[in-house]
Amino acid sequence: MRKQIGLAILVGLGLRLGFGLFYWVDKPLTHDEHEYLALAAGLAEGRGFTYTRPAAGTTAQFGRAPGYPAFLALIGAGTHAAVSTPTRVKVVQAILGALAVWLIAIAAADATGPRAGAIAAWLAAVYPPLVWISSYVLSESLYSALAIATALAVQSAASRSSPGRAVAAGLAAGAAILVRPAMLFFLPLAVAWLLWRRAVWSAAAFAVGATLVVAPWTIRNARVHGRFVLVASEGGVTFWTGNHPLSVGEGDLAANPALKLAELEFRQARPGLTSEQLEPLYYREAFDRIAANPLWWAGLLARKAFYTVVPAGPSYALHSFRYRAASVISYVLLLPLAIAGAIVLWRSPRRPAALLLLAVSAVLVCIVFFPQERFRIPVIDPVLIVCAAAALSTRRNGSSLGASGDV
Repeated sequence: MRKQIGLAILVGLGLRLGFGLFYWVDKPLTHDEHEYLALAAGLAEGRGFTYTRPAAGTTAQFGRAPGYPAFLALIGAGTHAAVSTPTRVKVVQAILGALAVWLIAIAAADATGPRAGAIAAWLAAVYPPLVWISSYVLSESLYSALAIATALAVQSAASRSSPGRAVAAGLAAGAAILVRPAMLFFLPLAVAWLLWRRAVWSAAAFAVGATLVVAPWTIRNARVHGRFVLVASEGGVTFWTGNHPLSVGEGDLAANPALKLAELEFRQARPGLTSEQLEPLYYREAFDRIAANPLWWAGLLARKAFYTVVPAGPSYALHSFRYRAASVISYVLLLPLAIAGAIVLWRSPRRPAALLLLAVSAVLVCIVFFPQERFRIPVIDPVLIVCAAAALSTRRNGSSLGASGDV
C-alpha cells in the first residue's frame, strides 16, 4: 500500500502542476487574489502588513489574516504587477496539494486500514476541486494542509495521552488560524473532546499551543488599530454579508450584485473609517437585524445549511460550464459514498473523531457566515474523501475495521 500511496501522491502532484502550468495560464485574478498579493508585496518591500496602494474606485480593502500573505512573501510571490497567478505559487501550492494527499491517506489508513489509505490517496489525487485550487492565489491550499495536519495531531495526542503532542497540535492550529480564522471554530470542539476523554492536560496544552501562536498577532493588532482584533477584521463584513435580508443563503458579495451595492452604501454612510473600525459596526447591524427578525433568520440558517450540502447557488454561476460540471459531478459522486463511510467510521473503534470535528467546525462556519465552494474545499471535501475511502475499503474487504498497516 505504501507504493500505491506514493504513486497517488506523484500523480496528484503531476495533475496539479499540469493544470496550473499548462491550462490555468494568463487567467485574470479575482479581488481576493489581488489583495493577497498586495499584502505580500507590502511585506516583501519592508512596509509591513499594509496595503501599499489605495483600492481602485469603490472597491473595499478588507482586513486579512496574515498567514497567507506572509507565505506568499516567503516564496517570493509578493508583487503588485501580477495579472495572473505567479508560476512559483502554482508550483509550491501543487506541492502543498500533494502533501494534503498524503495527509488524507494517513487519516484514512489510521481509521480504517491501509487499503482505505490507498483509496483515499487516489481519490484525493484526482478529485477536481483539490486539483485546481492549487492554481489560485487563495489560502485554501495552505490552510487545507495545516487543518488536516492539526486534526491528525489532535487525534494522536488524544490516543497517546501526550501533552507534548497536544502542544504541537496547538501550534499547528495557531498557524492555521493565522491563515484562515475559520480554524477558530475547531478549537473549542477539540478542547471539549479532549476534556470528554479526560485528557485534561492535553486539552490545556492544545489551547496553550494555539495561544502562543495567535496572541502576538492579536497584541500587534491592538497596538496598530487601537482596538481588539483577534486575527483579522474581515469577519465583520463576512458575517454581515451572510446574515443580510438580501442574502439568498449562499455566495459572497461577488455573487450577489444587490448585496454588493448595499455593502457599498454601508461604507459610504461611514466615510473615512478603516476596515478595523468598520468591523464592530458590521457585527452590530447584523446582530440588531437578527434580534428584530428571529424567524427570518431561522429560515436563512436553514437555507445556508441546505447550500452547505447541495452544490448550488449564485457563486457557482460565476464560473464556466466546464468548471461547474467538474465541480458538481465530482462532489455528487463522492457524497453518497461519504455518507455510507461516515456510518462505517462512526462504528469504528479507531474513529477519527478529531477529523470529523474539523468537518463539523467547517459546516458551522458556513452556517454562521455563509457557504460557498471555496469554504467547502479545504476541509469538508478531504473529510468526505476519508469517509468514502472507508466505505469502499470495507466493501472490498468485507470488513476492514481496525485493520492496521503503515503509510
